[in-house]
Amino acid sequence: MNRLERSLWTREIDKRDLSIEEIERLMRYADDLTKGRTQIRQHEEGVSIFGSARTSEGDPDYEKARELGRKLAEAGQVVITGGGGGIMEAGNRGAYEAGGVSIGLNIKLPFEQSLNQYTTDSLEFNYFFARKVMLVDAAKVFVYFSGGFGTLDEFSEVMTLFQTNKATKAPIFLVGSDYWGTFDKMVREIMLPAGYISPEDVDLYKITDDLDEIVAAAKNMHGRKVGDVVDAREYSDFSSPT
Repeated sequence: MNRLERSLWTREIDKRDLSIEEIERLMRYADDLTKGRTQIRQHEEGVSIFGSARTSEGDPDYEKARELGRKLAEAGQVVITGGGGGIMEAGNRGAYEAGGVSIGLNIKLPFEQSLNQYTTDSLEFNYFFARKVMLVDAAKVFVYFSGGFGTLDEFSEVMTLFQTNKATKAPIFLVGSDYWGTFDKMVREIMLPAGYISPEDVDLYKITDDLDEIVAAAKNMHGRKVGDVVDAREYSDFSSPT
């Protein structure tokens, strides 16, 4: 935001009938986004890995996410996660142990979430939406392991951005045919026949158990600095109507 835009934004706030508390909250929103963009723009686009924060070391999914992090780092790819435990920790850990770039975008929560120890760069957010913007902006490939509502939320949001052309399409991999197979069946046998989605929407994601396929896709995507990517495109507000 340049000086003129900042001045116009401040004047716009002044015109609104907002309380001091509402204005302060808006400023906290802006602070989260500004800090996130300032830090993430210096890195190359990478692979964003999502999954349950409750998955423990020794679980097959934890070990597979750790292996993926390692393979990506060895291939020179940046690994990005939400910075917490479980699958996030595993992805960061694999990259960290292989000497790669391992980024954790953490969120302040009253329980469950704290920054894992396997990051080479990290940032803490107050708001989920700001964290999501950075996880999307920084990614050239999206990978989802098994998870709960948070994982489904993050997957659904990226799918919606691609479906509505609010973000540039990129490979989406769902790791674990056993876990994601039921979801895929619902999509193809219930959502699609009912007309809730279009036929081409089912091609936006791919279910796989092959980690090398993910690494190959990442290597085939041109790596650019996040800042250069954001500066070069016409940015669309994620929340605006299509």
